[in-house]
Amino acid sequence: MSSRLSPFLLALGPVMLVSGPALARPVVMELFTSQGCSSCPPAEVLLGEFAGRDDLLALGFHVTYWDDLGWKDTASFEGATERQATYAGRLGERNFTPQLVIDGRRSVVGSRRTEAASAIAAARAEIGPETEITVARRNGRVAVTVGPGKGSARVILVGFDRSLRTPVARGENSGRTLVQANVVRSLRTLGTWSGEPLQFSEALPAGQDAAVIVQQSDGRILGAARLSPGA
Repeated sequence: MSSRLSPFLLALGPVMLVSGPALARPVVMELFTSQGCSSCPPAEVLLGEFAGRDDLLALGFHVTYWDDLGWKDTASFEGATERQATYAGRLGERNFTPQLVIDGRRSVVGSRRTEAASAIAAARAEIGPETEITVARRNGRVAVTVGPGKGSARVILVGFDRSLRTPVARGENSGRTLVQANVVRSLRTLGTWSGEPLQFSEALPAGQDAAVIVQQSDGRILGAARLSPGA
């Protein structure tokens, strides 16, 4: 359950900030994928390259609709499938894998490097006034601060594993060992931001790492940040 941070908690110790006045926010990249999809490994390799960049927040969402086709994805969850379905409605597309959604507004085939790079550049050029976000680990919880701005958006907490190695025994990728980056394990809405500063103290999400996305109902992303390595 969300709770507001007291001034006392805000004053505690040094925190690791990942977004602020000195840093432009990262462009958000969401790969919808499955361990059961033979077209997905090249897209996951590309996502792994993007995952190492500070100017990008690259996330792998493992959908469930491949799970009955020979191999149950060890990282699939309904939240990923639902998020992709929401994008399909916004973008006027069907669900497919591998799909890469860039900053909530553009969709490309996830293995197409040139198209992905063009979409990233276009998204970066469209970034307007930013909403400052900080994310820190404090007292066994995650502290999230969303600064002032304009608009109305959901504040979404994402938990993910930095790397997953999976030997696949059946299905289209049978016999392969897949290495996948920034595999999303949990997704939940903390609350609605309406331009006024917000603070949350939350239980740590499932996964090794965490990020926050502030996203409007039309898919536009107003802010994003993640925990710094080692935070």
